Amino acid sequence: MSTSDFNTMFSVEETPNAVFNAINNVRGWWSENIEGSTAQLNDEFTYRFKEIHKCTMKLIAVIPNKKVVWLVLDNYFNFTQDKTEWTGTEIEFEISEKENKTQVYFRHKGLVPDYECYDICFDSWNNYINNSLRSLITLGKGQPNPKEDVEHY
Repeated sequence: MSTSDFNTMFSVEETPNAVFNAINNVRGWWSENIEGSTAQLNDEFTYRFKEIHKCTMKLIAVIPNKKVVWLVLDNYFNFTQDKTEWTGTEIEFEISEKENKTQVYFRHKGLVPDYECYDICFDSWNNYINNSLRSLITLGKGQPNPKEDVEHY
């Protein structure tokens, strides 16, 4: 089954528990500009990047060592006609074991090529997931957006 939702996958030699903990360490791989809690069911957190992007996520599924799902409660982009692209979409991390490796399957359900932000989001998610999250899992250090003073817009 093919999907037009953005998705990517990688495998690592670390345990499902190490992968699960890294995913929930959102400040360690996505951005140090996260406000709120990022690990328990029903936690909500807000991500900000300069005055370009702001979104609020709610954890709607947290199954240790198996799955994490965020619901995008609200979203703002300063570079799209529709400032709310992403609102109502889901960001899903699935963890599985195959051939003595742990697989991470990432899908942003609802982020489709028709979205004005798709190309930028495609490149950004590829970097955050395949580089920064993978590096956090395998090397203990990701490349999140650094902490900055952000205007509350």
